[in-house]
Amino acid sequence: MLLAFQFQSPGPILFEIGPIAIRWYGLLIASAVLIGVSLSQYLAKRRGVEPELLADLAIWLVIGAIPCARIYYVLFQWQEYVRRPEDIIAIWKGGIAIHGAIIGGTIATIIFARLNRVSLWQLLDLVVPSLALGQAIGRWGNFFNSEAFGRPTDLPWKLFIPPGNRPVEYLNYDYFHPTFLYESLWNILVFAILICLFFWGLKQQERYKLGTMTLTYFIVYSLGRFWIEGLRTDSLMLGPLRMAQVISLVIISLGVLGLIWLYILKRRLPDVVSPYSKIKN
Repeated sequence: MLLAFQFQSPGPILFEIGPIAIRWYGLLIASAVLIGVSLSQYLAKRRGVEPELLADLAIWLVIGAIPCARIYYVLFQWQEYVRRPEDIIAIWKGGIAIHGAIIGGTIATIIFARLNRVSLWQLLDLVVPSLALGQAIGRWGNFFNSEAFGRPTDLPWKLFIPPGNRPVEYLNYDYFHPTFLYESLWNILVFAILICLFFWGLKQQERYKLGTMTLTYFIVYSLGRFWIEGLRTDSLMLGPLRMAQVISLVIISLGVLGLIWLYILKRRLPDVVSPYSKIKN
């Protein structure tokens, strides 16, 4: 007999101090950033890279990723936000898109690499494990906000959604797929794969190619996201297309082509500048 794990959010607010509300979503994002910086610095040290370099990069990533994640989300929900423009900056209420964060973070990393004359692919390889782990943590913000859930289901691990958060067509349903949980677990798997690759690369330095971890992240994360996105009821759409699925297919293709380039054609990924002297190639 299957055990039932019925999820129900306690609400988005952790606690309140007078007029100030501390929200789960903000706490989780802050925790993901702090844990991610510490992890990237540890990996950098093991790879022979100055840990302070990753601490500096983290500031750029926050500045680039979080606003872009919000802008991406708002643009695809513009008809909703044009009616209440004061909510455009209300990121604490939820509503950020990981693909927007990846775009913003990548741009920030490229600029950082150019300004500091460091290896772009080395930086990305050191960041993606933290990104996967951060996504696993951050997805629980969707749970507390009762958002980003899937279609109705009666599975033992079903998620209760309050009537006010349900799509109009599903008002008569109480339980839905906990897609936040699916993606959180998938990201933990992605993180584990990347960490295994990292330590394999330390032992097999002559075989490991810079960019391998980044390209693997592109492929493995996007495979899971493509499947999970098909279950969701709140996908960002471009006409009849679910944008996350379209972008996932593009990223998977780029990742596969990149690995073929590295390990079959045995070429080096083009970097933005000559590698920094303290960064091994």
